Amino acid sequence: MKKYLITLLAGLLVLGAATARAQQEDLDAQYATQLIKEGQAPAFTLPGTDGKTYTLKDFKGKTVILDFWATWCPDCRNEMPQLKALQKKLEGRKDIVMVGISCDTDAEKLASYVKEQGIGWLQLADYKSRKESAVYEAYKVQWIPSKYVIGPDGNILLATVVQDKVDALVDALLK
Repeated sequence: MKKYLITLLAGLLVLGAATARAQQEDLDAQYATQLIKEGQAPAFTLPGTDGKTYTLKDFKGKTVILDFWATWCPDCRNEMPQLKALQKKLEGRKDIVMVGISCDTDAEKLASYVKEQGIGWLQLADYKSRKESAVYEAYKVQWIPSKYVIGPDGNILLATVVQDKVDALVDALLK
């Protein structure tokens, strides 16, 4: 009986993991359909929360992870620990950079949240809503969080709403 229960529990765990992976893939099928999947990443010029202005060209020759998000977004907040873990993994790397692009409209609220959460990667925002933001339109972001990974040549390597896919690609790039 004990052996049967252990086998049953193991089977349920495997089924649960497979279901979770399928649901993540379904998230892209639902929410990432408009994201640009290939070609050159659209150029942008945006102010950072540090007061400087940044363009995509500033990161030429580096792999760029773009995270489109907002402080008021529950899904964005929920994945913050995963993003912090990715940042820690990339600590000291000069060839890969993380960049958050917020659709918050309140600069003080964004800066406060970034400071409170200890977010150490670059944060950019044009302080317009997602529907009014030129960079969100250029990248066809209809859902947040959305992510892009852009190669050193400026080509899009990945467009997704699933952070696990970004993590897997980064792991592959680090090998």
